[in-house]
Amino acid sequence: MAKRRSNGEGNIRKRKDGRWEGRYTAGHDPATGKQVFKNVLGKTQAEVKEKLKKALVECGKIDFTKTGQYTVGTWMDTWYENVAKIKVRASSHQTYKGYIDNHIKPNIGNIPLEKLTTMDLQKFYRKLLTKGRIERKESEKQPKGLSAKTVRNINQVISSAMELAVAQKIIIENPTDACELPKVEHKEMQTIPAEQLEAFFKEAKETGVYEMYYIELATGLRRGELLRLKWQDIDWKNGIIKVRRQVARVDGEIVEAPLKTKNSYRAVTISQQAIEVLKTQKAKTNDEYVFPSPNGGPISPDSVNNMLKRVLARAGIPKVRFHDLRHTFATIALQNGVDIKTVSGMLGHFSAGFTLDTYAHVTTSAQKEAAETMGQVLTM
Repeated sequence: MAKRRSNGEGNIRKRKDGRWEGRYTAGHDPATGKQVFKNVLGKTQAEVKEKLKKALVECGKIDFTKTGQYTVGTWMDTWYENVAKIKVRASSHQTYKGYIDNHIKPNIGNIPLEKLTTMDLQKFYRKLLTKGRIERKESEKQPKGLSAKTVRNINQVISSAMELAVAQKIIIENPTDACELPKVEHKEMQTIPAEQLEAFFKEAKETGVYEMYYIELATGLRRGELLRLKWQDIDWKNGIIKVRRQVARVDGEIVEAPLKTKNSYRAVTISQQAIEVLKTQKAKTNDEYVFPSPNGGPISPDSVNNMLKRVLARAGIPKVRFHDLRHTFATIALQNGVDIKTVSGMLGHFSAGFTLDTYAHVTTSAQKEAAETMGQVLTM
């Protein structure tokens, strides 16, 4: 006979096959309203008693009527459509969708959601690191594995979807919590040395893009912010550029989009020289955008990158990314005594601490110079 236990504790009995069984109510069927029963088995009564205790605790964390409804793939689609599209910036939609369709669903999409384990994810991430790159003609010469940063981004997407599954009581815990993720190797920051700026600007003038690159190096704006500057954003009287929008790629189309964070909305003070450069640019254009395309309207980010490659090559300067012009601005400013808080505000960083970490090599050098100066002053 089954051993009756208090309400909410379940029942324990010894089966004819000699094993012990613990039975408990796991919920109610939403269609019929009938109770849904689950059981645990063990060789001894004590073993089953312990398993039953654990199952009842977990029962409060999971709605068994929802289990079995989703695979990892169908849940990722559900999360993307109902959460990510609302919560994430429109410019990131395509990236998230690409992670789901190109990597997550083909590899672990068929696993029942409640059976996804940390080890499943570890094997998945290892595969991505070695041969996760999608085969495309333009990537034939690139490494076959994804970067550590991309794998960490994919993990973050999965983690967000799993957090929702936990909140919905579909799974007990988030399997990404115990994952060991690859470390991102920080590449050495590239900048244009101050002594090469003259050659850079000379070639930029001959190419007809001097004004754009001058303003970039004078302000440290993000590429998207620079390309979406409008003349209405220029405060000529006070020498201020108001950063209010950026360029983004949504579903393959270049569109105007909000900035990344609230700190990105900022007013950047510029020099009189920069104002004169902007006046020269305004005389050359008849468009609402400060740096329009040759045919009018906003210029493509890809076009700007290609122009930069040509200018650098013709000037005999090693290749750098457009984003490295932003690093160049910050590095030169810090090397010439501009305080970290001011530089951080001009860059639109969320904190001066982040700026300090990013440009630690510059500030460390400045501290060494300060230490040497103080040593000379204090030497009797």
